[in-house]
Amino acid sequence: MIQEKRITLKNLGKINPESIDDYINVGGYKAFEKTVGRHHIEIIDEMVKSSLRGRGGAGFSAGLKEKFTSEACLRCEQKYLICNADEGEPGTFKDRIIMENDPHLMLEGMLIAAYAIGASKAYIYIRGEYYKSIDRINKAISAAKEKGIIGKNVFGSAFSVDVEVKLGAGSYLCGEELTLLESLEGKRGYPRIKPPYPAEYGLYGKPTLINNVETLATIPTIIEKGSDWYTSLGTENSPGTKIFTISGDVNKPGYYETEMGITLRELIYELAGGIKDGKAFYAAILGGAAGTFVNESVLDTPMGFDTLKEKGAVLGSGAIMVMSEGRSLFDMTNSILEFFKHESCGKCVPCRIGMPQLLHIMENLKNNKIGRIEALDLLLYESEFMAKSSLCPLGQSPILPIKSLKQYFENEF
Repeated sequence: MIQEKRITLKNLGKINPESIDDYINVGGYKAFEKTVGRHHIEIIDEMVKSSLRGRGGAGFSAGLKEKFTSEACLRCEQKYLICNADEGEPGTFKDRIIMENDPHLMLEGMLIAAYAIGASKAYIYIRGEYYKSIDRINKAISAAKEKGIIGKNVFGSAFSVDVEVKLGAGSYLCGEELTLLESLEGKRGYPRIKPPYPAEYGLYGKPTLINNVETLATIPTIIEKGSDWYTSLGTENSPGTKIFTISGDVNKPGYYETEMGITLRELIYELAGGIKDGKAFYAAILGGAAGTFVNESVLDTPMGFDTLKEKGAVLGSGAIMVMSEGRSLFDMTNSILEFFKHESCGKCVPCRIGMPQLLHIMENLKNNKIGRIEALDLLLYESEFMAKSSLCPLGQSPILPIKSLKQYFENEF
């Protein structure tokens, strides 16, 4: 029987999330206290050795991100840390679970990362609809300030840091780090052209480290138990654990934290209780709307960044939306494309014109003006053009579900 392995969810149900004393009583802030007594390079080296890959979807090395930001502009008086809590990917709700149930764990990860890169100011950019998360994070910050964990000369060290919450205004696009920076600076949520990257030119032109909630919430345990312990979990190229959010046609939808390398079959049939109403598995969308469709041939593939990539799929944010027999691939694809069209900022032509064009092709298919194979080929052609020429990941996203449809469901779409 498959069991969960909880690291970022380890305190759920065990502590009062609004009590800093409860968090401290289970060992909270010990990793941060241990951190400020060490050289910042030691912390970064430990993170690099842990091979923790960003849990927001891109899967880039969290340790290397810290290293690049730390080394950028060594004489800069100001560097920033940003927690990206603008969770807007359809099917994804892992960050909300952490923020509502263990806000201090995320906060401690932020403080460790801020110390490592030399940032004295940290922001939590959170979607405005996450009311409970916002409330509990603000309470956590206030409590940590009262304890002297946030502020000047924390734990009697030379390190001082301040943390502030900033609310997003409902734009899916602002979950992308460069667009997030524009919004945080008080501008319209339009994407920036990169390079430069945030590590060298981020918030207000200063070196900035941006990490996802789940990534930051993993850091305290790595510092506490060491990189060797962390890399003993999961797989060689995807170590550690991952929170998977499973929705759709399963008996027990919800969130499950397991070691990386678990298979899709184990997640669906053991942890999520199998397919509803005794129906057969038909398809799953991995990674949310900006993810990939897969069929039963992927059920026994280990869930990891590289193993899924070999199958033409993505891990993404860890969202898994399950479709049983009888569900419509057309309806699901159309819904995804409608979402992307609605969320497009309109700044660049490929996305502004391309998204309506993709939906026009879908409409022609629905009205039998073109055939299934012709429609899929046209969708792929348009989305490939968008992927190569759009400014930000939103315009580059439709290629993922469409290409996977071509690969796994060409004769059924």
